[in-house]
Amino acid sequence: MTSMIGALLFDLDNTLLENEIDAFISAYLAALRAYMSAHLPVDAFVPHLLQATQAMVANEDPNRTNAEVFDAAFFPAFGRTREELAPLFDDFYATRFADLRSLTRPDPATRSLLEWAFEQGVPVVIATNPLFPRTAIEQRLAWAGVPVDRFPYALVTSYEEMHAAKPNPAYYLEIAGRLGQPPEACLMVGDEWEQDVGPALSVGMVAFWISGPDQGVPEGAPAPAGRGRLADFARWVRGVV
Repeated sequence: MTSMIGALLFDLDNTLLENEIDAFISAYLAALRAYMSAHLPVDAFVPHLLQATQAMVANEDPNRTNAEVFDAAFFPAFGRTREELAPLFDDFYATRFADLRSLTRPDPATRSLLEWAFEQGVPVVIATNPLFPRTAIEQRLAWAGVPVDRFPYALVTSYEEMHAAKPNPAYYLEIAGRLGQPPEACLMVGDEWEQDVGPALSVGMVAFWISGPDQGVPEGAPAPAGRGRLADFARWVRGVV
């Protein structure tokens, strides 16, 4: 395995950035709903947003980006066009999304780990679930202390350019294809078995599970190459890259 790792893939939330995701998503939806309340029916907003998000998760069409799938499901539900409403979403992310930063904390191991990875010349991918626009992911990377203007990522998966989402194995195969790497040369690091580790292993990738000792590998599932906190991964990976 030492010479076979051609790319490092990192999940974002609760991997590089400490983030109680249920509380974060709840606050995000509340903030977005309030911001859109002057423009769209309040009671229908979140249900239609979640339905459009689920459409992205279920997408199996490799010719449609997640953004295209979202647009087709969301905007017609209100009888509005993307051209009418997209500027409102853009303004929300530009002016209000940063208010959610207080719900997150940078992991002390993140910055030094990524600095080391780039020093090795290994392509680094931010393999976060591509259900958010690029700006929301870039902002969270900045909160984690590893902004895109300082770290030359090979790929940051966002809904504008990806054609599948977690836990679809096609998401991981698309990343490998975009990198020009066989899946077995990719090492995925993530905290969720169902979203990160299991699907990556299913396509032949190596995986490290960011997990506590009380979390068990599902019965019958292949074992990850390693497990522990991000600091544990930082020590482990120095022996295999």
